[in-house]
Amino acid sequence: MSGLPVISIKREGLKNQDLIFISFKYNEDLISVIKETKRFRWNVSKRCWYLPFSNSNVDLIHQIFGAITIINIDQSIYQTSKQPVKKINRVISEENKEIIRGYVSYLRGKRYSESTIKTYFTFIADFFDFVNLIPLERLSNRDVELFIEKVFIPRNYSISTHRQFISALKLFVVFYPVIRIDNLILHRPKKSRLLPTILSNEEIISILRCTKNLKHRAIIAMIYSAGLRISELLNLKLNHIDIQRRQIMVKDSKGRKDRNVILAQSCIPLILNYLDTYKPNLYFTEGKPSEKYSAESVRAFLKRSCKIAKITKSVTPHTLRHSYATHLLENGIDLRYIQELLGHSKPETTMIYTHVSKKDLLRIESPLDIAIKKITKAENIENENRLSQHHL
Repeated sequence: MSGLPVISIKREGLKNQDLIFISFKYNEDLISVIKETKRFRWNVSKRCWYLPFSNSNVDLIHQIFGAITIINIDQSIYQTSKQPVKKINRVISEENKEIIRGYVSYLRGKRYSESTIKTYFTFIADFFDFVNLIPLERLSNRDVELFIEKVFIPRNYSISTHRQFISALKLFVVFYPVIRIDNLILHRPKKSRLLPTILSNEEIISILRCTKNLKHRAIIAMIYSAGLRISELLNLKLNHIDIQRRQIMVKDSKGRKDRNVILAQSCIPLILNYLDTYKPNLYFTEGKPSEKYSAESVRAFLKRSCKIAKITKSVTPHTLRHSYATHLLENGIDLRYIQELLGHSKPETTMIYTHVSKKDLLRIESPLDIAIKKITKAENIENENRLSQHHL
């Protein structure tokens, strides 16, 4: 432990902001880690890094630096800050606030997820803030267009975000028909049809080999070998992993669905080693005991591994899922099975939908198993050729 660098974290208010300051002796590796997370900022006057104070950000620091540094924690981290936090308030009348609260209740009654409700609430609140005190009955489709032109475009919101806003507004018009916005001519822009980035089998193995941290390697292997979304990995509990049957139960995933996926045979020794070493309590991967790991940490160490592996493609955790599906298809797996394994519900996503029994799922070999077999076979052939040449 004595050979590890030391970082110090301290909580302090600055310019109406409640911040965590991180200081350490100059270390290129630590600076590289900080820059890759894209969560920290540099303060010139204090000559140290900082980010907004929150319990989740304290956890993030432990997740990023816990295994590679000694962390000195100032008592201020546990104290209430005296520095007032500056808030940006929307200008919305009390009457409109009450209408928005009703809209939120309406969405809950329709059984939308809390994530969707929060997103739709934000869009409608921002729209009301933009139109300011104009009575709702006087709003028209042109006001919607102006909001998009003056708010969405300058903020560089994506097509996907634009579509979400229109969906939120369409539901609001149904909830509050007094508004003069014509629901029928509210059109969502067409979805972007961008091809996903795909990694080759060799690149996947290279990333795993270049990931020296056991926990990080187990996470990358789990995402790729089972085709998990990042949220599914973070929510994966230990009792949903059946090593004997080589199955993983993905619970309450996107669309409130459960599904079974394959646990790769080649992953089992790695997973057992990881579980024995780190001993997580509740979740497969944890930041603190019984608490979920952070998506930001996964993205950060995956990016580092790709850099070490000299992979120049833009790689995210979802790239591993895209690669999993593509490799299954290339290995001759039927599209119906792939749809079941990925948890897709819309037919256009994987073209055909069918229910796949657990018996059929167990017969499917994970692309990670196939990739390792290919590499092992190639290495054996190469060794045999070298041996033959030596005797000659």
